[in-house]
Amino acid sequence: MPTALVIDGHPNPDSLTSAIARSYATGHGDARLLALRDLDFDPHLRFGYRKRIPVEPDLQDARDALHAADRIVIVTPMWWASVPALLKGFFDRALLPQHEYRTSPAGFPQGLLAGRTGRMFLLADTPALALPVVGTPAARQVARHTMRFCGVRPFPVRRLLGVGAANDRKRERWIAEAARTGAADRRRDDARGSRNRAAAPAEAIASPATPAAAGSPR
Repeated sequence: MPTALVIDGHPNPDSLTSAIARSYATGHGDARLLALRDLDFDPHLRFGYRKRIPVEPDLQDARDALHAADRIVIVTPMWWASVPALLKGFFDRALLPQHEYRTSPAGFPQGLLAGRTGRMFLLADTPALALPVVGTPAARQVARHTMRFCGVRPFPVRRLLGVGAANDRKRERWIAEAARTGAADRRRDDARGSRNRAAAPAEAIASPATPAAAGSPR
């Protein structure tokens, strides 16, 4: 089983985002590349959290891969200050209460993916000079409010800015950087060895086809 899971959140396989995801996975050498566009699943949480819908085979396979991975890497563009609907829909369907996270009686999150590390590559047309004003809210959304919420930490973010104006040489440098980062992460992962991950309850990786007993009514 590969130690790293690289999630490509771009709908277009010919995008720079996808090239960076492939480069990182190749550089790492022990990574599974999961292109969400190739999965057959409904990205809509049609009943909110009131009622569960059956988990499609592709989505269940992706959820199993999340639990099996030591490192989770997300590569995505930033669109309208957020992420593509495809990636957001994946989060909505794949990360579920009592399975990938739960809340304590006091309302604090308890991540059921704890023990894993991660990384994010965020691509944006935003120029570096505008960063103090515009920011990259998608980075906070994914790193802090999604992955860290589920227990994946540390989860550093590499922001690749000015993508729309970047020439071929700069794009090639970014792709090469992703491969080097993947290789460096592999060395770190090998040095860590087997992790002492807290044992997740059996239902954490089961197919959630029925309503959760303590699910949020959102």
